[in-house]
Amino acid sequence: MNSPILNTVSAGLAADLADGEAFDTRMGALLLDAGKLTPEDFERVLRMQNETGIRFGEAAVRLGLVGEDDIQQVLARQFGYPYLQKGQAGLSPKLVAAYQPFSPQVEALRAIRSQLMLRWFARGRRALAIVGVDPDDGAALFAANLAIVFSQLGEQTLLVDANLRAPRQQDAFALKPRQGLSDLLAGRAGFDAIARVPAFADLSVLPAGTLPPNPQELLARDGFRNLHTQLENHYDVVLYDMAPFQVGVDAVAVASRAGGALLVTRKNHTRIAHIGRAADQLRDAGCEVLGSVVMEF
Repeated sequence: MNSPILNTVSAGLAADLADGEAFDTRMGALLLDAGKLTPEDFERVLRMQNETGIRFGEAAVRLGLVGEDDIQQVLARQFGYPYLQKGQAGLSPKLVAAYQPFSPQVEALRAIRSQLMLRWFARGRRALAIVGVDPDDGAALFAANLAIVFSQLGEQTLLVDANLRAPRQQDAFALKPRQGLSDLLAGRAGFDAIARVPAFADLSVLPAGTLPPNPQELLARDGFRNLHTQLENHYDVVLYDMAPFQVGVDAVAVASRAGGALLVTRKNHTRIAHIGRAADQLRDAGCEVLGSVVMEF
């Protein structure tokens, strides 16, 4: 990336780079580009680095020019693992995969991602329905965080808000009001309804769009089947966030197209009987139930 700050750095400093990598991939250059360092700061850090033999990031922290969080974020960029610092991009703070990638909750998400990669996506599958059993069980939040960790793996990921009754992904990802899935299915919008998430290069979101009076019928029509096929052909991972079973059975139509579903429950909230009933209905529709996730909050 070319920036006014980077353009002011002398050729002599660029020549000092030990390993000969492109200047704008270096930690110092990334800190400059992010506005965390000035060119004068950069020279101070280089001098300390040369005098002490410590790494650039450690020298910058010792000088009090940046914090550990700044260094972690730059390292993540260097290794192709994007995440955000608190308050950046305006996304929901509940998206822990975006803001707290090294937390125990996100480690658990990565473990689930690994299981899904092995048990589902490695079999050539591209889509999965995330199905909550009860309202307020955290299914939408889980789907959003799971989509982020898939995108951080480098998979071209699409999160589809197929909850056409009480959608939440537009707010979670701070998307401006726009057309979405329902409008696309009704022929009132095109694929430009899909929004890229600027902070995550491999993540896109298709919001629910206009709330229709007939969500179950809209998702059961051939139009959704055709759309689903196109999405599978374009993305590595397609995750559908669904309305919970206790609100309607919209999930059956979508999950049967996706072929697989992951049930989301809430600790000390979801009834065992409701879980069994949802799983039975999905299996009867020809959908493979891969398991269940228990949310605790």
